[in-house]
Amino acid sequence: MSSPFESYDDLEDADERLQAADPAERRVAIIALGHSGDSAAVGHLARMVSDPDAGVRQQVAMALGEFDGPDAADALAKLLVDPESVVASAAADSMAEFKDPACADVILPLVKHAHAFVRMGALRALKELRRKDTLKPALEALQDQDAAVRVQAIGVIGFLKLEESIPALTALIHDPDAHVRRAAVSALAFSQMRPAAETITRALKDEDWMVREMAAETLGLNANGALAADQLIASLADGFWQVRLKAVRSLGKMKIEGAVRPIGYCVNHEQANLRKEAAAALGEIAHPDGEAFLAIVADDPDPDVRKNARWALQQIVAKKAKAKS
Repeated sequence: MSSPFESYDDLEDADERLQAADPAERRVAIIALGHSGDSAAVGHLARMVSDPDAGVRQQVAMALGEFDGPDAADALAKLLVDPESVVASAAADSMAEFKDPACADVILPLVKHAHAFVRMGALRALKELRRKDTLKPALEALQDQDAAVRVQAIGVIGFLKLEESIPALTALIHDPDAHVRRAAVSALAFSQMRPAAETITRALKDEDWMVREMAAETLGLNANGALAADQLIASLADGFWQVRLKAVRSLGKMKIEGAVRPIGYCVNHEQANLRKEAAAALGEIAHPDGEAFLAIVADDPDPDVRKNARWALQQIVAKKAKAKS
């Protein structure tokens, strides 16, 4: 299938179209440059960041997302501070696609920008670049007055996965904003150290259910998560089924035999997703005490619950046979 932009003989031909009086024609030219795949197109696009039409500038921001490297980052940095929110948002989305670590040299100064949206966009872009020298500015941004900025700073720290950041992430479980606390708990998933597990365990008692949910899930990823088995079992009585589901999943992953009965009681819950997860966890643990609970959902109205129940029973039977052999 031919491209609608094959009429361009070369990139230089685009320059004439970029000067067209009609903004719509300029946007079409910009789209063509973005689809060209030629890194030389970045220079042409960069010259359009000051176009008087916001729609054109937005298209430029989107087109630059097709490229990578410092030159594209420099052009997008100008658009990130654009007074039109649609332009700035498009620039932030495109910057988040960068993978070239060299882009960080252009983006780092924006972490100190006066506007929170720009700081947030810069930190969001730095996350994927995984440059160790971004740790210090990210740690400093944890003190930002804007919660959204703090969340993006946590993202940078979480992607770097450096144990030296554990104390700073631990302190954030007392942050006044629930989104920040949840992000901090999620970021701690990279660590297999006991202090990280202890911090996540404390978050199981957070006042916000989404933080508790994240804590219940993250403990299943930590080598020391089993230390919180009792607290996870207690979470099976949480008022939010989403928290129970993640606690069930983690207990199943860790094969906590003492959780079989508490997990089994979840098969009577009205939420099919929780029943399905409970059946799967009973299969992961494969303890004979789970059979009675699995029998309850053998004819469950939800096909996924029935499927998991059958699989779980097979695991228990297999484990019994292995023990006899």
